[in-house]
Amino acid sequence: MVSGALEGPGPASGGRGQAVLGLLDKAISAQAPLVRKNIARARQRNPDATPGEVVRNLERMYVSALASTGAAVGATAAAPAVGTGIALALSAGEFFSSLELSTLFVLSLAEVHGVQLDEIERRRTLVMGILLGESGSTTIGNVAERTGKHWARYLVDKVPAATLRQINGVLGRNFVTKYGTKQGIIVLGRVVPFGIGAAIGGGANATMAALAVRAARRAFGPAPQAWPEAPSSETDNVGLVQP
Repeated sequence: MVSGALEGPGPASGGRGQAVLGLLDKAISAQAPLVRKNIARARQRNPDATPGEVVRNLERMYVSALASTGAAVGATAAAPAVGTGIALALSAGEFFSSLELSTLFVLSLAEVHGVQLDEIERRRTLVMGILLGESGSTTIGNVAERTGKHWARYLVDKVPAATLRQINGVLGRNFVTKYGTKQGIIVLGRVVPFGIGAAIGGGANATMAALAVRAARRAFGPAPQAWPEAPSSETDNVGLVQP
């Protein structure tokens, strides 16, 4: 069951920090049940796609969706009839939508790579670690006293729960100060008039998505060469609901 906030985030747990981390938990709770449907969408045009091909489709879908939502909100916010207050509200809503898209992308990759994250604490670590990029992976390596590539694979059973809580405490503070601030700048940029807001929103979101894709590749490493064998003929190779 999803809890309300990250354990041990320290000073970030108050005020705005708590709100940002609460949105993260809300996004994880909402998107985790949609992972298999998302993978099925990525396989829709080619049911026989390899895991590597599905990963590339998921990356394209994510970058395209994130850029489109940013541009759409930016264009709406720049319309003459829309006041600044409404524009800011629209952009703030898009921030949560972007967080949901990012969470769905990360958890979908975990499923394709066979990384089963049944605990909320491990999902938090994975999502924040990837969205924070290099600083996230460095934090995880330092606290877990583990170095090397493809850290996401160690989250399932090799990192104790107590260590995960320590990691998430540090990641939580960084997530609020870095990811939250970065999104705040983008939110303000989207209310710029004359269509500039659309360019800022779409371009900034596309850049953030590309950075997340790069971080995810480092975290997971190469995709499996083949799907695991299906337990029965009623499901496809990864047990997904058919599209």
